[in-house]
Order: sequence, then C-alpha cells, then structure tokens
Amino acid sequence: MNLKDSIEILKGVGPKKIAVLKSIGIQTLFDLLYYFPRRYLDRNFSSTILLKHGENVTLLATVIDSYLAHGKKSRLIVGVKTSNNERISLVFFSGVNYFNHVFKPGMSLVVSGKLEYFRGLQISHPDYEIISGDADEEADLTHVGRIIPLYPTTEALKKDGLDSRGFRRLVKQVLDKIDGKKFSIEEVLPAKAVKKRKLLKRQDAFQEIHFPTTDESLADAKRRFAYEEFYYFNLLMEYKRTERQKIKRKLWPLRKSEGAGKILERLPFELTDDQKTSLEKMKELNGKDIPMAVLLQGDVGSGKTVTALLTAMHYMDNNIQVCMLAPTEVLARQHFQTIQGLLQFTPFARIDLLIGKEKEKPRREKLARLKEGETLLVIGTHSLFQEDVKFSDLGLVIIDEQHKFGVEQRESIRAKGKNPDILAMTATPIPRTLCLTLYGDLQLITIKTKPLGRKPIVTKWITEDKRPAVYNSIKKYLSQGRQCFIIYPLIEESEKVDLESCIESYERLRMFEFKDYKIGLLHGRMTSAEKDSVMHAFKANEIQLLVTTTVVEVGIDVPNATVLVIEHADRFGISQLHQLRGRVGRGEHESFCILLTPDKVSEDAVIRIEAMVRTNDGFELAEVDLKLRGPGELLGLRQSGLPDFKIGDLEKDESIIIESRQDAVEFGNIGDMEKLELRTRFTEGRILFPN
Repeated sequence: MNLKDSIEILKGVGPKKIAVLKSIGIQTLFDLLYYFPRRYLDRNFSSTILLKHGENVTLLATVIDSYLAHGKKSRLIVGVKTSNNERISLVFFSGVNYFNHVFKPGMSLVVSGKLEYFRGLQISHPDYEIISGDADEEADLTHVGRIIPLYPTTEALKKDGLDSRGFRRLVKQVLDKIDGKKFSIEEVLPAKAVKKRKLLKRQDAFQEIHFPTTDESLADAKRRFAYEEFYYFNLLMEYKRTERQKIKRKLWPLRKSEGAGKILERLPFELTDDQKTSLEKMKELNGKDIPMAVLLQGDVGSGKTVTALLTAMHYMDNNIQVCMLAPTEVLARQHFQTIQGLLQFTPFARIDLLIGKEKEKPRREKLARLKEGETLLVIGTHSLFQEDVKFSDLGLVIIDEQHKFGVEQRESIRAKGKNPDILAMTATPIPRTLCLTLYGDLQLITIKTKPLGRKPIVTKWITEDKRPAVYNSIKKYLSQGRQCFIIYPLIEESEKVDLESCIESYERLRMFEFKDYKIGLLHGRMTSAEKDSVMHAFKANEIQLLVTTTVVEVGIDVPNATVLVIEHADRFGISQLHQLRGRVGRGEHESFCILLTPDKVSEDAVIRIEAMVRTNDGFELAEVDLKLRGPGELLGLRQSGLPDFKIGDLEKDESIIIESRQDAVEFGNIGDMEKLELRTRFTEGRILFPN
C-alpha cells in the first residue's frame, strides 16, 4: 500500500461514495489524508449548569422528542437533554421535512450554536453531529474524553454517509493501517530542515492533525503542514527564478545611457535617496548576464514612474525595446504624456501609445514600427497582449500596478521577447509576508520616501450632516485658485446605479451649489476623446471642480488639485482609499482628503476610515487591510496566482514563511520540482503538498 492507492480499497467505499468523494477532489489515500478538519471539538465537556442566553455553546445532548409547531411559519422543535438533564429545544425553520426524519429519540448528538430564550432555552438551526451508531462504531470512534476533528461537509455529502463521523471513519482506517505497519508515510522535507526547525515527522503530523492527543500536539501538526506548504511554494519560486536565468543575456552589460543623464540634468526636482538607491540596485542587476526580475514597490507619489523611465533609458539608448503595461487607458495615457514630456530633453526616441478601440490605419502603422524596431518604447493596456503585437528586440517589460494582471497575462507579454527583464511596479504596498511568498522569485526594491517639499495630506472623516460645511471649504480653496476632486463610488455590483448617482450629483452641483464655478465630469463610460478633453481642461485649470468616479484611482497628476472629497467612503477598501488620496498632495500646497460617510457605518468601515485618518503610510495601511480582508481578497487569488493555502496563514505565519524561504534556498533540490509534479499542482491552483 501507498498514498497513491485509490480510496476504493477502504472498507465501506463503494461506487456511490467514490463518485461523491471525487466531486470534492478526493480520489486517493493521499487526497483523503490532506482533507484536513475545518475545526475541532473537545469532547471533555464542561459543566452545563451555567447555560445562559446569548452564549455560544457546544453540548453533548440526547434527543428526547420532536414535533411540528404551526404558526405563521411551520417549524420543527427537537427536544434534547444535556448531560445535566437540562432541556433545550433545537429549532429548524427550513428543511423541516428533512430534519423531521433525521432526529430520533435516544440519539446522541453534539450540537453547537447560540443559546436564545423563548419559553425556555433554544438554539435555532444549530450545527450538529450525530455520534451514536452501531457497536463497532462505538468501539472505534468513542471520542468523549478527547479532541475530535470536524470535517468540511454538506447536506449532500451527509446523505451519502459523509458527515464528520463518516470522514473520521475513513481517515481512521488509513491511519490504523499505518499503525499496523501495513505501510509507512514517506518524509518529503529535507532531514536537515526537519531537524533544524524541530518539526513533527510527517507520519506523526498526520496522526495529530486528524486525531490530536492534546492542543499542543495539534499546534505542532499544524505548524508542520504550514511549513510544508510554504517550503514547497518557496521552492517553486526558486525554480521559476532558476528557469528564467537559464537564458543568458546577449548584449550585456548595458552601456551608459546619455538619455538618462540628460533627463536627470533637466528634472525640476532632485531624486530622493530611495530613488537613487533603487536605480543603483537595478544598474547593478543590469551588469550581470542573467535576466533582471524586480518588484519596485513604492507608496503613492513616491516617484516610481521617473525611476522606471531612467532605468528604461539604458535599454532604449542601446536600441533595445521597452514595453510598459498599464491596467487602464487613463493611466496608460498619463504615462505616455508624462514620459513624452521628459523625453523632450533627450535625443529623439520613438515612443508609441497602443490602446484599445484605435482606428485601423494608425494601429497598423504603430504595429509596423514596433515590429521593425523603430519604436523603442511602447506604452499600452491589455491590447499589448494581442497576437498581432510583435517586437523586434524586446528587452524590458515594465508592468505598472502589476497585481491587476493575472500570472498568465504577465507571462504572455514576456513571451513576446527573448526572456526580457521584468520591472513590476506597484503603488499598493504589499505586506511583507505576501512579498516573501507571491513575489519570492522577484527582487524587492522599495521606495518609501516622497519627493522633497511634499506636505502630508490632512485626512478628515466627516459625516453627511456636515456636508454644507464641506462645500463651503471647497469654495474657499477654489477661490484661492486651487482645484478639487469629488469622487463617487463605482462598485461593480451596482455600477449602473452608481454611475447615475455620479451624473445626477454633477448636474445638481453644476446647477446649484457650485453654479459660480467651472465644473467638469469624468467617468469610464465616456469615449477616449471625451476623457482626454476633460483631463486636459482640468490640468490647464479650465475646470476647477472635477466630479468623477474611481477612474482616477491611479495615474492622474495635477499638482494644483489640493482637495479630494470621497463620497460614501465607507464603501471603499483601504487600498482604494489610499490610492484615491494620492491624487492630491502632489505639489507644494497643503492638501486635504475628506472622507464623507453616512452617520452609521459598519464596524469594518470604522476601522478602515480611522486608519486612513491616522496615517499616510501605505505600508501600515496594507497591514491593516491584510488583517481585515485576508490575502485572497487583498490581491485576488485568481488574478495573483496565489494558491489557497490549506493550513498556512499569510497573516499569522510570518516566522514560518521566513524560515521555509531560507530553508528552500539552503536545502531545496530544484530537481524535485519535476519529480513531485509541483508545477502542475501550482498552475492548477491545487493543494501544494507533494504525495
């Protein structure tokens, strides 16, 4: 026997169970052992003497009776008694017919839920598990007096005997065979790593994670499997890095860039120390014969675009093409205009903008210039992924707001060159643990300091009843020659309603509150020409007040805009609020961000808004965001390529992540990647454990 054997060898697993287990990804003993419990129950129950209304409890109980109660809505009442002979009612409002057949007098249950008082103590729709059964089962699975596992299950699984009890029975069969020496579980971690980190042996860890002896042994088992997940994920990062480095550079090191020098001479500001350090690090990487792969992380307004351009000039001055990918048309156009302005100081270098919905002839001409190598820098959106976009000699791919692109998209743009360098950029600070995992194959370079002369943005939380005062403040700054944004939410689920709200508000503000001022409207449904016209007028101060949606989240640089009002700020995430705030505070004048909300908002919204008021530090805000939303929502698992770790926790397991990273580099055998078929596992988002 070994872990690759089919589950059909287990007692009680026939065709029906095989089919339903296959539907949740369980086909082998390996799959079954890695079907970890969702939580655990200590069957050493405490006294039930002090049961109180409002408490969440887990109780061992016996069914006494059950009956249907009729009223406005029929409900099933199941009477149970606790070990202290106290009667509690279990109430079911839905699935009445089903539950009426489930519960029988004398049946032993474990029930969990919130105690309420209505003519006696009751629990509505409790979590429950039936623990009484035949004699054999009682002998094998008598769990009173120990910690037992509760497995993820559904009513459909339960109908096929695969409730927690059913899963325990199957898992116990496998573990008993190991105990009986019919087979053993091979260790998959390097012996040196297991010893160094004092990890449980793999075989012992399986036993303890399914049937823990103590809380401490359960914690040790979880730590072992969290380490295993992170170790192999980090090994994959090393594999990706070494694969990328197999194709060596041909024209390296790059010669000194005259264009970069001319831009530096004429910049109206001095680079920050962080920018200078970042450029030196990338210059050092450019001096090697292996491809560069960098994640340039910088807070809003820290000067990443200029840093990226100065790096790109080293390629362009050597007739090597550069591609800059932006997630939105507005941001792509902003980069194009900014870089065009900076390049006027340099010897002529052809740059092009490639976006969607272009006329056929101009697009065809741009593609021809790119293919022939006449265009040295192309800036574009998702249109750059299209098959007809071909390069002569692509040497550097710059990906702005890289977390908004999927793994496959990033790789497809790289495939258009001969293993080009990667400069991924993000203005959304990424917590350290995510950097160590998701971007473990990239060298992290961080720009924290902002250009000299920038004043901190004053952020205030103001409720709806103070709206007139907000409008008076806006008028004061507009009268002083400053400009203002008013931003309305545009949430995907209610996009039509939100857009209508934005347009209606614009009309109202234009006709009434701000009738004496020049006011403009910008949103994503406008044509490219309309957007360009509005943005040009705003930059030229021909529009004083811009009413807009989140289309301005990134890429809008108007130093004279000093007031930003975010309507319904409670509907935005921290990352988006911070990005939006970065639209002001880009000049020498004091700037303000007003977070306008209803009087009552959710608890999470309070945490988000108070954090925004407390700090301008995007890195601190990213950590708050990670705690609130978790890594999956923070980055978007599907987009980021980040696997859904089963045991490892990217928020809580930082020390394990760091240790496993070190050990993957020190002890890891990259050759194991093919043997363990880990590339397939990661690509498909399957569990990370090798079998």
